[in-house]
Amino acid sequence: MVNMLVNNIHWIVLIGIIALLIVLFFAVVPVGLWVSSLAANVKISIFNLIGMRLRRVKPAKIVMPLIKARKAGLNLGVNQLEAHYLAGGNVDNVVNALIASERAGIELEFEKAAAIDLAGRNVLEAVKMSVNPKVIETANVSAVAKDGIELLVKARVTVRANLERLVGGAGEATVLARIGEGIVTTVGSAVSHKEVLENPDDISKRVLSKGLDSGTAFEILSIDIADIDVGRNIGAQLQSLQAEADKNIAQAKAEERRAMAVAKEQEMRAYVVEAEAEVPKAMAYALREGKLGVMDYYEMQNLKADTDMRETIGGKGLDNTIVE
Repeated sequence: MVNMLVNNIHWIVLIGIIALLIVLFFAVVPVGLWVSSLAANVKISIFNLIGMRLRRVKPAKIVMPLIKARKAGLNLGVNQLEAHYLAGGNVDNVVNALIASERAGIELEFEKAAAIDLAGRNVLEAVKMSVNPKVIETANVSAVAKDGIELLVKARVTVRANLERLVGGAGEATVLARIGEGIVTTVGSAVSHKEVLENPDDISKRVLSKGLDSGTAFEILSIDIADIDVGRNIGAQLQSLQAEADKNIAQAKAEERRAMAVAKEQEMRAYVVEAEAEVPKAMAYALREGKLGVMDYYEMQNLKADTDMRETIGGKGLDNTIVE
C-alpha cells in the first residue's frame, strides 16, 4: 500500500514537471508563429525564434512583416528586419512602404526606407504622397503693392514627396515660408494692386520660377492662387501717421519757442524792475545835489497822476491791461 502511494506521488510529480516544461516551452518558443511561417513557405528556424526572445525582440513584429514581404515578392531577410527593429524603427511600416513602392513602380531600397523611417518621417505616407500628390494651403499672406494697398493672398500648393531628399530635406513649414516670401516679393514689385488683381497667375509663375523646392523633401508641382482680398490702405495710414508726427513735432517746437519768449519777457521785466528801483535813488541824489527842485518833483508826480487818469479813462489799467 505504501509502495503504491509512493509510485502515485512519483507519477504526479513527473506529470507536473512535464506540464511545467510544456508550459515553459510554449512560453519561450512561439510555436504559432513558427507554424504560420511554415505555412507561408517562409523558413525560420525554431532556434531563431528563441534567439529573438533572448534578444528582447517580439517575434510577431518580425515574422508577420516578413511573411507579408515574401508574399509580395520582396526578398527581405530576418536579420535586416530584426536590425531595424532593434534600432527603434517601425518594421511593419517600412515593409508596407516597400510593397506600395514596388506596386507603384517606384524604386525604393530597404536601406533607404529604413533610413527615412529612422529619421522620424513616415515612409509609407511619403510613398503615398509620391503616388498621390498632396495639396497644402497657405494662410492669408499680407503683401503691399507700390501704391500702398494691402492684398491678402491665399495659395494652394500641390507637392509630391521626393524620396531621395526625405533624409535631410526641409519640411512643409519651409515650403510654406518660401511661398509666402515669394508672394510678398511679387506683390511688392507690382506698381498697382490692380495689376495683381487682374493677373493673379503672375504670382504663380514668378514664385514657381524661383525654385522654392530646392533643398526640401518635396517637389512643387503647381501653385494656384485660391483667393485675393483687398486689405487696408497702408500708404494712406503711413502718411496719416507721418502727418500726425510732424504736427506733434511742430507743436513741440512752438511750445519751446513760446517758453523761450515767456522767459525772455520775464527777464526783460526783471531788468525794468531793476531800473525802476534805481529811479528813487537817482531822484534822491538829484535833490541832494540841487539838480532837482521840490517843485519840479511835485510837478512830475502831478504829471504822472494825470497820465494814469487819462489811461484809466481810455480803458486801460495801470498795468496796461484792458479793463473789461
